[in-house]
Amino acid sequence: MKSNLLFDFTVDKETNTINIKREFDADLDLVWQAWTIPDLRDQWWGPKPCTAKTKSFDLREGGHWLYCMIVPPSITGEEADMLTWGKQEFEKVVPKEIIAGEDYFCDEHGVENTELPKGKFEDRFSSKHGKTLVTMIGKYDTMEDIKIITDMGFKEGITVCLDQLEMVLQQLNKLQ
Repeated sequence: MKSNLLFDFTVDKETNTINIKREFDADLDLVWQAWTIPDLRDQWWGPKPCTAKTKSFDLREGGHWLYCMIVPPSITGEEADMLTWGKQEFEKVVPKEIIAGEDYFCDEHGVENTELPKGKFEDRFSSKHGKTLVTMIGKYDTMEDIKIITDMGFKEGITVCLDQLEMVLQQLNKLQ
């Protein structure tokens, strides 16, 4: 079933920016919880059949989120799961309004993988008439960095993740 909720994904080549807007049929408190509680975020962040697993999460300025994306053999063709690590370092946190900082690939200890692009991110949250709009902005040094990210399947992956978030929000709404 196709939703009438807003979803927009654009790339601004002049500013090396990826802009995503996604509306959710849930109130701001619920969306914020699903975005900031690790057990809930792990339920939607990995685009199926991949899954995410949080190693550490400290939502404050100067804090971070360290997680791995578990990629099953059905995707990689290998015999075992492949783990891809990511880290967000939080530079600005305003509850129910904004989370911003740096985002990069890393190892299981959070040490940056300098061979892959690093970006600045800003996630903004706003509410109107019981719906919540999340605006995600990713700023990169070059368009080549954006090409690397998009060639890795970022647009398709984040689209699936945000659809999965909608399903998690529907389940949480039923529990309230």
